[in-house]
Parts: sequence; C-alpha cells; structure tokens
Amino acid sequence: MATPIAQPEEQSGLPDAALSTTRRRAFRKLLTVGLVGSSIEWYDFFLYGTAAALVFPRVFFPHSTALTGTLLAFSTFWAGFVARPIGGVLAGHFGDKYGRKPVVVTCLAVMGAATFLIGCLPSAASVGALAPTLLVVLRFVQGLATGGQWGGIVLLLTESASPKRRGFAGTFGQTSVPVAVIISNLIFVAASGLMPNDAFLSWGWRIPFLVSVVMFAVVLYIQAKVEDTPEFRELQREVSTPEAAVVRAPLAKVVRSKWRTILLGCGMLSATNSLFYVSIAGLLSYGTNSLGLQRNSLLAAVLLSSVAMLVVIPWSGHVSDRVGRRPLILIGGLGVALWAFPYFGLVNTASLPLIFVAVVVGFVFQCLTYGPLATYLGELFAPNVRYSGASLAYQLSAIIVSGGTPFLMTALIAKTGSTIPVAAYIAVMGLITFASAWFLPETNTAEIREDPLALPGSHLHR
Repeated sequence: MATPIAQPEEQSGLPDAALSTTRRRAFRKLLTVGLVGSSIEWYDFFLYGTAAALVFPRVFFPHSTALTGTLLAFSTFWAGFVARPIGGVLAGHFGDKYGRKPVVVTCLAVMGAATFLIGCLPSAASVGALAPTLLVVLRFVQGLATGGQWGGIVLLLTESASPKRRGFAGTFGQTSVPVAVIISNLIFVAASGLMPNDAFLSWGWRIPFLVSVVMFAVVLYIQAKVEDTPEFRELQREVSTPEAAVVRAPLAKVVRSKWRTILLGCGMLSATNSLFYVSIAGLLSYGTNSLGLQRNSLLAAVLLSSVAMLVVIPWSGHVSDRVGRRPLILIGGLGVALWAFPYFGLVNTASLPLIFVAVVVGFVFQCLTYGPLATYLGELFAPNVRYSGASLAYQLSAIIVSGGTPFLMTALIAKTGSTIPVAAYIAVMGLITFASAWFLPETNTAEIREDPLALPGSHLHR
C-alpha cells in the first residue's frame, strides 16, 4: 500500500498537529525520492555525453580520424535528444490520462535497462557496423525515457507541495542535474584512474554504465511507497470546470490552445541548455583534443564547478516563491548572453583555474533560469494538460538546442579555428531565453504571493 503524500482532509482521523507532521514527513520522503530517482536518470543520460567525448570515438568509430570520430560520437549523442520530445509527448499523454506516478516508474525502468545494455555492447572491432547501430538504438531509448521522466518527476514534486513552496519543491528535480554530473564524472574519473588507458578503453569504460542497475531499486520503492499527486486525484473525480477533469486527448488540446506558450517555454530553455552542454560535453572534447589538457584534470574542473549548481538551483527556486518566477529567468538569460565571450576567453587560456571560473560563473547564470523553470512551466498550463504541455516545451528545446550544441561547437571550431562563433551562438541563446520570458506572464504574482490560499498559475486558467 502506497504511503500517501498528501492526505485529503476528509480521510484523516488524526489531530491537526499530528496530521501536519505526517504530511511533512511524507513530503520530505517524496523530495528525497524525486532527487535520487531523477539523479540516477540524469546520470545515465549525461554519462553518455562524457563517454561520447572521451571514449566512443575509439571504441565505436576506430577507423575514423580523431575529428570525424568525435563528430560521429556526438551525432549518436544527439540521437537521445531527438527521442526526448517523442518520449515527452507519449509520457505527457499517458501522464495526463492515467497519472504521474505510473509513467515515472516506467521511464525510470526503461532508462536503467538501456544504460545497462550500453555497458554490455560489443565494440566495432568485434562486430563492425552493428556496434554503433546498437549504440544509436539504445541512445534513442535513453532519450525516450528521459523525455518522459522529467515532467513526471517535476509534477510529482510540485503538485504535492504547498502552494507557497512549489518553486523550491520543483528544484529537487532540477538539482538532480548537477548531482548526476558530479556522480558520472566521479565514477568516470575513478574507473579511468584505477587502470591503464588500454584497459579502460577495452572494458573499464563499461563499469559506469553497468552501475545503473541500481535504478531498479528506486523503481521498486516508488512503485510501493509513493502515491500520485493530490491534483491528479482531483482530476480523476471529474468535477467542477473542464480544467478539473481528465481529457481524452491532452496533447491535442494543449497544442491547439497553448501552442504559443509551448514555443516560448521551449525558448526559455535556450540559454541554460546550450551553455550546460558546452560545459559538460563540448568542453571535454575541445579541452583534450585542441588545448592539450589532461582528461581527468578537465573532468575534475567540471565536477568541482557543478557544486555551485547544488547551491544556486534550490536557492533560485526558493527566491522564485518570494519574488516570482520571471525575474530570475530574465536575469539568468541576460547573464548567459553577457558571459558567453568571457567564458571562451578564459577557456582558451588552457589554465584549469581559469576554466573553473568560466564554468562556475556560467553555471550560476544558467541555474538562475533552470531553478524556477520546472515549476514555472507547469504553472503555465492547466492541470489536465500540464504533463503534456510542460514536457513538450522542455523536450523541444532538447532536440533543437541541447543535443546539437556539442556537435555544433566541434564543427564550428574545426571549420573556423576559433571559438568566437560558438560564443556568439551562446550569446544568442541567452537573448532568446530573455525574450521568451519577457513575453510570458508571471504565474506567481504579488497578489498570489500575499494570498495564503492562492495557487500559483491558477489565475491563468480561469
């Protein structure tokens, strides 16, 4: 029997104080489960990016030149992002019809299986072209799972939170991103540092992928102990307005009525997605191949930089509960645009301390956007189409911006011999985020923040 996350008033036979304590305890448990489950999911997804930059060119494309092998490896990396909108659409449809929890459980299980199987793949030296083909298939499956889980985890957290703490609650799904970067880099550094390079390229790289088997323990726990959100249970009662009932085709409804919001929501992610994937994937390839930096030293710099995200993401979500969502997103987008050229100026010094500064400052600006964004996207849509709308906006940016950025960075530098075009691209992405947030409404206005009973975003769906 699942432990309820938020008990309906009429079902409680407990005194108010005891009921409040029980709810707080259950919600803290949900926050922890959301953070752990999402962290492992993102670990699986980001681990591929690290391997694509440092290992896959030799393992799966051994007969290509260094540049061609890297481009081919990053093209398989992109396959996961191509799949993410499809996963978001499918998960959104079923999540809005049947619940957040069952979709999250399914996506986490699929991701764990796909990542484990990548660790079992034969190399191109063993089976030829079949090896990279299977790699692309499994990366596509990873993308489907990631595209579906993000919206489900975020909605489990925010729809179960009290109205005045939704911004902070949503960051437990977002904070899983730097947690995953840190864990994936630590395991990768440990695996490569404990054995000779030939052994690592032969079999050691598989260890970080095989570790993903722990995902199944998280899946079993969520299935047994976590209940669906109070808002979705209210939708199932099919009462009051059309926004308070499950609809037959949520995706069609949200695209028809909220297409402009979906596109602007997608645009809001441009700054954070582009700079983030430059830092965790493109920079690793550029630093080792063009700047002559050691693989593990560069990984360590990115790892330490990610610690800043652990602080800024929850803080930005907390502040968005106090001042609104848009101000932080506007500041973050503009900050990324202004930092783009100094970022690459510092990177091109080939000094690890200066690269660390470049990445940390970039992470701070992108986290100002990323922290409140999960809650903000959800609040822009009515509850009965929220999973579909928020997932579609988020995952469209994945295919347009995230997946192509490391490939584009590598190709532009190879063609021009300069990082200036890449910096210009990042600056444009920052301005797109700023403009997108500018044209969207605030969901957590001053009137709502001052009303103890008001639900952020509810005024948009009346």
